[in-house]
Amino acid sequence: MNIDNWLTPYKWGKPVLIGSGEKGAFDYHAVDCPFVFRHNGRFYMMYVGFDGTGYQTALAVSDDLLRFEPLSTILRRNEGSDWDSRNVAGTWILRDNEMFGPGTLKQWNGKYWLAYHSYPGDGYEEGSAKIGLAWTEDENLLEWHRLPDPILTPEEGEPWERGGLYKECLLEHEGKFYLFYNAKNKNRGRWIEQTGLAVSADLIHWTRHKDNPVIRVTPDRWDSGFVSDPCVLKDGDRWAMFFFGYDYKKAQEGIAYSADLLNWTKHPEPIITVGGEGELDEVFAHKPSVIAHNGVLHHFYTACRKPREGDRTCNFYPEFRTIAVATSRKL
Repeated sequence: MNIDNWLTPYKWGKPVLIGSGEKGAFDYHAVDCPFVFRHNGRFYMMYVGFDGTGYQTALAVSDDLLRFEPLSTILRRNEGSDWDSRNVAGTWILRDNEMFGPGTLKQWNGKYWLAYHSYPGDGYEEGSAKIGLAWTEDENLLEWHRLPDPILTPEEGEPWERGGLYKECLLEHEGKFYLFYNAKNKNRGRWIEQTGLAVSADLIHWTRHKDNPVIRVTPDRWDSGFVSDPCVLKDGDRWAMFFFGYDYKKAQEGIAYSADLLNWTKHPEPIITVGGEGELDEVFAHKPSVIAHNGVLHHFYTACRKPREGDRTCNFYPEFRTIAVATSRKL
């Protein structure tokens, strides 16, 4: 299968968004998990920040897809229900499906819909996360209302997902909703993350796909540990799933394709690899979000390198974790 149309080999090489580094701010340590879209004539990025206690979710805005300015937090701690009061990581808002389309949000029942996950404990991804939905009628996208209960929990899943549920990709196609998500088999020690699918007619009642996980790890390969963070878009009569693979050393971006959203074939090699020593993504190049602009595909991802003096933020491990972009043509 020819995937040339989906490749973005030209790395911008500079962060498009960096955490604040301000003590007490939601993004004190890092920014993560970009989701980029177009709304009311501007580009927006939904992303999460980590402050040492947990994740919270924010929006940033841009006019050129290369420089994003933080706008506001939208999913905050100590709001919502008990299950999502400590961490809330928004990862997808229902949008048009076309890879080379406008990348605009779309409504269902007069509302915009956002998918997120939440970990129960304080700390970095502490405990088994569950998946929830939030909605808004606010055209500024600042005031969101969370459904009181999660829509998917690890306890109701199969053994491969009992450790917790992660990054969501929510789409609607021909009157049916599809929720792709990655999950881990345990939350202690060296776990395996793979990608599953659930479907719904009303966004409230979900049924897991009988052949989950739809994307599986490949033993002894670059994606032997994780195949995670699905980003699913349509190109003609094919669906493409951008994801990242991890072999417990490096995290790199990959791609799979499907004709029906159910049966997927992985391309055997990564499509964005980690950079060289000292480069922005020398350790991790992962967590995709893809949008087209003027015929150019922009592939946003979380980039990590070793910290150095002068960095505005420093995450745990330690690392300098920012948002980067690669494109299909040189800019």
